[in-house]
Formats: sequence, structure tokens, C-alpha cells
Amino acid sequence: MKTEFENITEILDRNAAEWPDDVALVEINPQELESRHTTWREYSLIESSPVDKFRSQMTWSEFEEKANRFANFLLSRGLMRGDKVAILLMNCLEWLPIYFGALKAGCLAVPLNFRYTADEIKYCLELSDANALVFGPEFTGRVEQITDAMPRRVKMRLYVGDDCPTFAESYQRLVKYASAASPAFRHKPDDEAAIYFSSGTTGFPKAIVLQHKALLHSCKVEQNHHGQTKDDVFLCIPPLYHTGAKMHWFGSFLVGGKAVLLKGVKPEWIIRCISEEKCTIVWLLVPWAQDILDAIERGDVRLDEYELGQWRLMHIGAQPVPPALIKRWKKVFPHHDYDTNYGLSESTGPGAVHLGVENTDHVGAIGVAGYGWQAKIVKPDGVTEVAPGEVGELAVKGPGVMKEYYHNMAATAEILKEDGWLLTGDMAEMKDGFIYLVDRAKDVIISGGENLYPVQIEDFLRTNGAIKDVAVIGLADARLGEIAAAIISVKEGMSLTEDEVNDFCRALPRYKRPRKIIFADVPRNPTGKIEKPKLRAMYGAAGLVAQQNGLA
Repeated sequence: MKTEFENITEILDRNAAEWPDDVALVEINPQELESRHTTWREYSLIESSPVDKFRSQMTWSEFEEKANRFANFLLSRGLMRGDKVAILLMNCLEWLPIYFGALKAGCLAVPLNFRYTADEIKYCLELSDANALVFGPEFTGRVEQITDAMPRRVKMRLYVGDDCPTFAESYQRLVKYASAASPAFRHKPDDEAAIYFSSGTTGFPKAIVLQHKALLHSCKVEQNHHGQTKDDVFLCIPPLYHTGAKMHWFGSFLVGGKAVLLKGVKPEWIIRCISEEKCTIVWLLVPWAQDILDAIERGDVRLDEYELGQWRLMHIGAQPVPPALIKRWKKVFPHHDYDTNYGLSESTGPGAVHLGVENTDHVGAIGVAGYGWQAKIVKPDGVTEVAPGEVGELAVKGPGVMKEYYHNMAATAEILKEDGWLLTGDMAEMKDGFIYLVDRAKDVIISGGENLYPVQIEDFLRTNGAIKDVAVIGLADARLGEIAAAIISVKEGMSLTEDEVNDFCRALPRYKRPRKIIFADVPRNPTGKIEKPKLRAMYGAAGLVAQQNGLA
């Protein structure tokens, strides 16, 4: 079996040659059953077929054929090496063949966030110099809004689904006539492969250029950290546009394992999918793990109704992970291996730092440098390492570091140093050889001259059994400069008062205690990160005035 590759499409070629009839991808869509007024219990998987809207699947040979046909279609339309293909789709079986088809044609794949507004879609198409846009039915309205204003460079608008709108062309109708042969083009490791976008939490997103060697390394990182074999089944729930989902799947991709795309995050759906598809590895975001535990505690999900013995690994990341959550998880699932994964899109997703399944006793740390990576904590100069126990900015170095921010040399120079170190923007400290994330540099609260790290306060508050979710932000204060405000979401069926929260916080040093308590929902983006800029806009001075005047 071939194990050394020059570009990531060669892995797909190998998988199709070695295991042509093995299932590569399964799509599960519970919403389809709800539309039929049918429960999952009533539905028999034995009845499923490749065209079933609830459960469909694709073999490795079908995966490669679809990727080849799309690649050859792009080439027939005049796209060339270095052109960009934007992908705006919800998770579906077509997503990954389209991604790999773009790469096989010598193009760069440009995944777009499904939450982007019409203006943000237009902005990203312009910034990335996109030549084609592939989109699904969920985005018809947004794409139509910008059709007349779309950059001229976007020569093609391909629609994936039924009832193609007049301003686009049908992907299914056109691509099925293209050649199924693998294009002769072959990327080299240093060739550009994809453009991903930053989360955009501080304004419009930046375009991150990743090379083939970075994508290849992420495959090796994931497989090295979690030991995927051909027999493992990976459950993928997060959106595929994000590096966190796709690069975790890369570990299974490297060994030809099956992956399941679940379209929905209800606890029952997740547990039932693990049971019926025999999933062994599941990557969860913090809110989903919390919801699963809450559903089990309420009795909404009864574990004795499912076959879960094959589930060996739960790993989690994309944001700071509360230690209290993992302690709860290990009580319910004591046989699970557990891992925390840290990364960012600028480092080709997860794995630059990881805890390791052997280090569960260090829950709370993000871990140590990942496979093939280096990590250090530096002073504000971005170079000098801090003393042990001091807080500084986390920097990482390895084959997965981005090439650049596309069309943004100034921003590139701010975080990418000449010696290959990438400044992450995350504040961290080293204790007993393990890296602990303290907070985002931009989220640090300076109150009365003291640095407050919201993540530390959030972790403490989450140990309160009535709190479902919490975010701590800084609000302007005439005397102290800033004060810490806690936005708290209370668990269903439970109650909590401001006085009770204040009493609970007496265990914190006085300067760390939140000065303001707000009971409200905690907004999170599709990757589970708390949207703190949105909270600051809502509860800062201007936001509070707007709310009081009925304008927000």
C-alpha cells in the first residue's frame, strides 16, 4: 500500500485502486425523516439505497469518479492551474468530490462559510479571485442578491441540487458527461492547494493560503495522534468548509476508513448514528458534548437502548474545553479515550498542539506540540520566550503553517515570522511541560490594572450545575477601565439568580469575580466558538442603550 504522496489527491487515487467497492462516505439526514413524519426508530436502514434522502452512501471508486468528472469539466471550460473554485454547500455527499475535483484540475479549492451573508460571499469571491462558484439550494437567495454585482472573474455559477435557478448552471447535468479518467496534472508539495477564510470575528475574514504539503501533513498528524485504522468509522458533524472537520477526517482518509456525515446535532441523532453506523471516533464541539450529557441526565437519551461498545475515542477542540465537562463525560463514558486538539486555520486546522490520549490526567491543558510541530510561548516582541509559568502568546512552527494571507502582506508579516514561527493570537502558559490556554489576546480584560482571562472565569462558572453555557466579556467602566461581565445560559428546568451566582463566585479571588451578571443565550459560530464581538456589541454601552430604547 502506497504511503508516500506528493499531493493529497494521490491518496484518493490510492484508495480507489486499493478499496474500490468499500464505502468511503455515508450521509445521514434525520430532517428528511421528520419531513415524512417518520421517526428514526421506525426507519429501517435495510431499506436504504444510494438515492435515499435519509441515508445515502458512496464507495471509494464512486468518490474518485465524481472528482475526476468535475476536474475534467473544469478543464473543458478553460480553468487552469492556479484558478480558484469557491464551494458554498451544506455538508453532503457531493462536497468532498467537488473539493478534490477542483484540486485534481490544478485549481485551488475555496470553501465558504455557510453563514456568510450575500455581502460576505461577494467579498470572499473578490478577495480570493474566484473563477467559479459551486453552491447549493440553501444559498440560492443569497447568490441571487449578488448575481449582477459578482466579480467578472467568476465565469461559472454551478448549482448542486434540483430545480436549478436561471442565473446558474446545473452541476449534475453538466458534470455527468465529463470524462471519468484521472487528469494527468499532478501537484508538487509546495503548490498552493486551497484558500480558507479566518473566522472573521474582528471584521471581514482574511484569506489563508494552504499548500499541498500542509494538507498532507495534516493527514499524518491526525492519524498519528488518534491511530486510525481501515476499520475505524469517523463521525463528522461540523461543517466541511472548516479545517477542523475536514482535517480530522483526513486521518480516516489516509487509511481508507469510512466516514459518516450527520446533518444535525440533536443528542439522540448523534447517539443513534454512532450506534447504527458503528462509529468508533467522534469529534464534538463543546456545546454538543454538553447537550449529550444533559440529555442523558434528563433521561431523554437512554444509553442502554444503543450499541456503543465500539466507540473508542471522543475528541474535542475548536475552543477552550472546560475541565468540568470532561470530568462529567468520563463519568458517563469511562471507557472512552479522550483528546483535546488545538489548532487554527492558519496552521491547517487541528493538531499543532494536542493533549494526547495518554494524558487524560492533564485535562485542562491543550497539551504538547503535535506530530511534526514545535511550540513555544513568547513575549510581546513575538520572539523571546517567557519564563516558565508566565503568560505569553503561543507560537507554533511546522509543515502545516500557511503560506500567506492572500493579497495581504501586512497581515501576513504580523503573525508569520521569517524563521517560520506562526503567532496564534492565543495567550498561554506552560506548567509541568504542558501548555495551558489562557485566552485570546484580544479578549483579555484589564480591570484596575489587573489582567483577567475570561476563559479561567468561564471554566470556574461551568462547575455550577445549573449553568449550561457562559461567556465572560469586558465592559467599559469609568473607575476600573473594564469590568468582567458574565453572560449565563441556565440549564433547562433549572433556575439561578444573580445573588446565587455572586455567592458561588466567592470562591474566586475578589478581582476575578464578575461585576455584572446577565442571563441570556450565549451565541456561538458554526465551529462552536463564542461570538464575543457580538456580545460586546450587544451589552456594551451602545448596545445596552439600544436595548433600553427597543432598537435591538
